[in-house]
Amino acid sequence: MEFLQHLSENHTILSAPWMWTIFGIIVLVLLYLDLFVFHRHAEEPKLSGTLAACIFYIAIALIFGIFVIYERGWETGVLYYTGFLVEKSLSLDNIFVISVIFTSLKIERKYQHRVLFWGILGAIVMRGILIGVGDVLVVNFHWILYLFSAFLIYTGIKMSFHKEDENSDIQESKMYKIISKYFHVTKEIRGEHFFVKENGKHYITPLFFALLIIETMDVIFAFDSIPAIFLITQDVFVVYTSNIFAILGLRALYFLLAAAVNSFAYLKPALSVILIFIGSKIFLPYIGITISSVQSLSITFSIIGIGIIASLLKPKRL
Repeated sequence: MEFLQHLSENHTILSAPWMWTIFGIIVLVLLYLDLFVFHRHAEEPKLSGTLAACIFYIAIALIFGIFVIYERGWETGVLYYTGFLVEKSLSLDNIFVISVIFTSLKIERKYQHRVLFWGILGAIVMRGILIGVGDVLVVNFHWILYLFSAFLIYTGIKMSFHKEDENSDIQESKMYKIISKYFHVTKEIRGEHFFVKENGKHYITPLFFALLIIETMDVIFAFDSIPAIFLITQDVFVVYTSNIFAILGLRALYFLLAAAVNSFAYLKPALSVILIFIGSKIFLPYIGITISSVQSLSITFSIIGIGIIASLLKPKRL
């Protein structure tokens, strides 16, 4: 009970409205630059541009962390960085799923940015709603954190044994069949259009269907990531900002790593260990073990680093 009381006391720390305003302005500027400046035309992303964009988004997130430290203190800043690192790591798992979706629907790389942009915009809204719901639950039912912990431990164990189906066909999925039953769906790409009108009928294109699946999958992934960060901190400002900054860079990260993500053989086991670690933290004080925010960040970073290094050192099959 003392541990839950400690969580409740931390939860009462609120960020000033002007901090939310600055965060909102940064997000709006980034979205505007992304859609109307950097990607005004449909074209295949270049490696140099993608790498620069990925570094830019990460740099913005890190600089925002310095702002959090300056305004809210070192402890809150470390929690922000931990949340960002966890969310960024879990987003790597999204990249494989997005790659399968685009490959199955035969969507060219030059059109993928449009789908991902609107997918990220939808994710920003949906994460806000889910985090708001999670905050209400944590405030009124502190014991739900134990359920979050148990769920993360279960998810981590399940993830470590689960194997992805690289040959899955989205067009054979239940979702595709349900949508095709009630709406006119064309299997042909019609440029950047989500909808087309032919012979007096409106058709859903593969781009819009890919957007629907990506949004659905993001909600599913959110049920892993949001409980994870609520177990790191119950500060809604830290929870939401770290989530959104991790999501904003997902598009650039996808184009940078989509072709190589499958080479990181030990990345998924590393992510499963992180989920189990975060889920277990709530129970450690009961056996006399206390982990500080700095130690938590170091452990999380180390697990990811070991997973990536082990993947790179793994002998390749001939």
